[in-house]
Parts: sequence; C-alpha cells; structure tokens
Amino acid sequence: MQRIKIELPENFQFVTDIPVRITDLNYGGHVGNDTILTIIHEARMQYLKSHGISELDFGGVGIIMSDVGIQFKNELFYGDVVSASVTVGEISKIAFDIFYKLEKKSDGKTMLVAAAKTGMVCFDYSKRKPVAVPQELVAQLR
Repeated sequence: MQRIKIELPENFQFVTDIPVRITDLNYGGHVGNDTILTIIHEARMQYLKSHGISELDFGGVGIIMSDVGIQFKNELFYGDVVSASVTVGEISKIAFDIFYKLEKKSDGKTMLVAAAKTGMVCFDYSKRKPVAVPQELVAQLR
C-alpha cells in the first residue's frame, strides 16, 4: 500500500507554539488525527494574521482548502506544546501549497510529530468560483 510522503522544505517563514489541551485527547489518550488537522488550521490562521491577511480577506478574495495530506510521526499528549512551522510552497495561477512541520520537545530532544501540506485555492465567495491569486501577495508569501 502506497503511503503519503511529504517532502518538507528546508526553510519555514513562520513558527508558533500551540499547547495541547485536555479536550484535544481522544479515547486512546493521545491527540487524535482530527485535532492534528485543527492544529494545522490554527497555525495557518496565525501565519496569515502575521501577514495582515485572513482566509476571508486574502488580498480581496477568499481562500479554501482543496486538499490536505498529513504524515503522522509521533504522538502528542496533554501538556505537550507543539511548535508549528509554516511556509508557502508552489504558487500557481489560482492556488498555492502551504507546508506545516509540527514538532515537540521531549527529554531535551526535538521530535517531528507530523508533516503536512494543504492545497489552498483562491475563491470568490460572491461568485462561488475560483479566482487568480492576488499578485500583490505572491512576493509577500515567498
């Protein structure tokens, strides 16, 4: 069976710390896969905010997630703090990739928790259709 393989970039533009809450745990006593996606969403929102933009005001248009891939590497538990690194990858006419590296410190070592990539599409919500990536944001996102 073929597995998802995400090749993370060497450099990331943004890093934020996100603490694991008790409500993030599943019946297995660790952070569930749905919460990893939530952490990725939070990291993306903080990254965009650091650039003065949002998913609903992305240079005058919106953005929506068209796909997501996550490689799970290590468990997260209550009390862990996730260091979420974010950067933009390839940018096309209407879409772009965002990469995420989720890490935690354990026993003085940094451990990769998950690698992820989301495909984001620029979207005009009033016309309900994809639109071009605002050119003024291309340089800002690189």
